[in-house]
Amino acid sequence: MFSELCLKVFNQSISDYHIKNSVAENPLIPFNKQEIEYLLYQKNWIDTVQWHLEDLIRDPKINPEEALKLKRTIDASNQKRTDLVEYIDSYFLETYKHVKINDDATFNSESPAWAIDRLSILALKIFHMKEETVRANATQNHVDNCKDKLETLNQQCKDLCRAIDQLLNDIELGNKYMLIYKQMKMYNDEDLNPVLYKSKK
Repeated sequence: MFSELCLKVFNQSISDYHIKNSVAENPLIPFNKQEIEYLLYQKNWIDTVQWHLEDLIRDPKINPEEALKLKRTIDASNQKRTDLVEYIDSYFLETYKHVKINDDATFNSESPAWAIDRLSILALKIFHMKEETVRANATQNHVDNCKDKLETLNQQCKDLCRAIDQLLNDIELGNKYMLIYKQMKMYNDEDLNPVLYKSKK
């Protein structure tokens, strides 16, 4: 199942990141660029770095200049994340381009890659929630609450994996068809963000 491959790669990426646990660390992707695993690993690494950037920017004692720098780093990361999701969807379009679409085929509002994007984030939630269940200085109440949340997250993971595999199966059989809609993010575009294009005058 494709979802199993995704989780395997995501968990490897998360584990590799936490060896040095640094947002400045560049990934050494252990896959060939022609393999889908390469994109999946790269995608999750971006998510993992951004997870920790989001933690850092919430420090109540953060220097305002550092916060602004982090915010811009997060914005750039979001753009990379979106681009990679579209690359992954392009992989599926190429994979299933010869499938004959059935006359009664339906359209799924969420593409495979955006569902996989959610799975990547879910893998991160599970990893960090597990950490909370074994935190040395945590109260028993905290540990118990986190164990309950971890159980819910694991169920969500099973459900999402099943949904992803079913969607891909439906696409492969021609029961569903997919389209890629570019996200058209405007805040990074100098021609679309009013603050940016007015500053050029």
